[in-house]
Amino acid sequence: MPKDNRDLPPVEELLTTAVKELGGSERPGQVTMARAVRDAVEAKEHLAVQAGTGTGKSLAYLIPAIRHAADSDGAVVVSTATIALQRQLVDRDLPRLADALEGLLPHRPEFAILKGRRNYLCRHKMAAGMPDDEDDQLFDPREVSATGRMVQRIQEWASETETGDRDELVPGVNDQAWRQFSVHAKECLGAQRCPSGMECFAELARERAGQADVVVTNHALLAIDAMEDFPVLPEHDVVVVDEAHELVDRVTSVVTDELSEGTVGVAVRRVGRLIEQGLADRLQEAGEDLAALLAAAPPGRVDDLPQSLALTLALVRDAAFACITALGPRNKDKDDPENAGLRKATFTALDEVHDTAQRMLDAFGADSEADRAEVVWLDEGRGRIPPTLRVAPLSVGGMLRDKLFGDRTVVLTSATLALGGSFDGMARQWGLTGDWTGIDVGSPFDHPRSGILYVAKHLPQPGRDGLPEAYLTEITELIEAAGGRTLGLFSSMRAAKAATEALRERLDVPLLCQGDDSTSQLVKQFSADPATCLFGTLSLWQGVDVPGESLTLVVIDRIPFPRPDDPLASARQRHVAATGGNGFMSVAATHAALLLAQGAGRLLRSMDDRGVVAVLDPRLVTARYGGFLLNSLPPFWRTTDPGKVREALRRLTADA
Repeated sequence: MPKDNRDLPPVEELLTTAVKELGGSERPGQVTMARAVRDAVEAKEHLAVQAGTGTGKSLAYLIPAIRHAADSDGAVVVSTATIALQRQLVDRDLPRLADALEGLLPHRPEFAILKGRRNYLCRHKMAAGMPDDEDDQLFDPREVSATGRMVQRIQEWASETETGDRDELVPGVNDQAWRQFSVHAKECLGAQRCPSGMECFAELARERAGQADVVVTNHALLAIDAMEDFPVLPEHDVVVVDEAHELVDRVTSVVTDELSEGTVGVAVRRVGRLIEQGLADRLQEAGEDLAALLAAAPPGRVDDLPQSLALTLALVRDAAFACITALGPRNKDKDDPENAGLRKATFTALDEVHDTAQRMLDAFGADSEADRAEVVWLDEGRGRIPPTLRVAPLSVGGMLRDKLFGDRTVVLTSATLALGGSFDGMARQWGLTGDWTGIDVGSPFDHPRSGILYVAKHLPQPGRDGLPEAYLTEITELIEAAGGRTLGLFSSMRAAKAATEALRERLDVPLLCQGDDSTSQLVKQFSADPATCLFGTLSLWQGVDVPGESLTLVVIDRIPFPRPDDPLASARQRHVAATGGNGFMSVAATHAALLLAQGAGRLLRSMDDRGVVAVLDPRLVTARYGGFLLNSLPPFWRTTDPGKVREALRRLTADA
């Protein structure tokens, strides 16, 4: 039975104690957020909180979460989008918080991290109880040799690891090597039937999570738990979604299926060991027909189902079904334990091929664009990756509304949620309806005094033919004024590389480009030398945290709208328009606002930071949608005067 929460200290007292013990200072936004989370949990209502960098939002949601867990029989689940934040919570924030609050709560708060099954070593597969799908003939011999060394390292590590968690293997290994030691959740035999079930690393992680007050996981596993018929996470009635601006994209990835020569080939190799060769050959031939058709087809969105594709998908589906039938009853492996792992993995691969082919056929059955629920598109092959047909839902809002928000309280938080000054855009994407509240608790930073938003209104609009010469000149002058210290955020890797090559000839400061080394190593180099510049694309827009004098200038080359040929974004935009909404504002402008706000958020990471965010795209102040985008950005002091900005950068450089 839950105890009377009046026996527990109030949230404010717990927060004050924690902040004091951790050596911090109390911030008004943090207190406001902690109270709002407490109120939402007690009222069983959903809450969206925009909390700027420096607010201390982790403590603001962990304190009421831990208090609620202490007062109830269930755990609180905290979901993040990035491994970096998971590690920060588990390795730093939660241990220190547990120490600080231990004497004020009935017991020391317990916490655990839980990941998808593929992140854990599978003992049964290591013992050759599961099939190995790798085909070495597809790989360069040097890469096979490198992967072989990684495989040997995994085997040595396996004898000493206590968790089997891939992230604890340092240095890391590539996916090809790791796949030989891990299984997908649908391939798993289950703890009761697996010979290694009693010592399964994934099951041990679930067991630890079942004893915890706070379970840290990721958005993908949160989505899987919400949508599968079987529970993946421990029983819980409260979820905190941190980095909530990424929730829709992560959930979309989970529910996107694909079909290619490779996916069919895996099923063929597995089933060929278990049924008569003729049926396996039939599936292989259908896969070859699919490969030939996809190789000849133009990449991009598939709006209408060509007869040739319909016939080929039906051939693949029916051949997979014939193989499934030939395998016999799914529980037959009880009488054949030696082949249990192979049979389960084979059913999984065949089900994936069959169900995806059928899903793609079903995607074209709508009477009108407004009735369409899914989009199919073809990604062209690159290198060893064959052309791949994909299918995804046009919206995951209904799914989230029914599966995630239905019977639990959800708190969603990020530094970037109120786009255009409103939570409505994100709420629509999440499927939030009914009782929910959105609050912006602000930021401890004095944005107008600490930062300048400069829009280069005098420049031409960006074109499709790379960076105009005027843009390169502008970037050069800004970096010279800043003395380096620049993070360049570009809308494409091609633009980032082109700018790097051109400016290395014009500047006498070190210039790094994403791809030159691992991103983490590049960020480390960038942080260590204030004169250095770092150029890159998407992961840098959201993943860089460089406080101090190494970062004074953030340059954004253009408004980051989705590419016009992006199949999913364009289909979603068209669907919104067909249902009476503004497709451009709901999809393209919302996407751009989110990334712009994330990019601009790289500038101020500590109370002492000062600098400039320079957006080279004049549309930010000249286009009709510019006001929406500007209202999504932090309230920096704004100017379009290049002279004032260069002078401000020179002063900052001199002060540094």
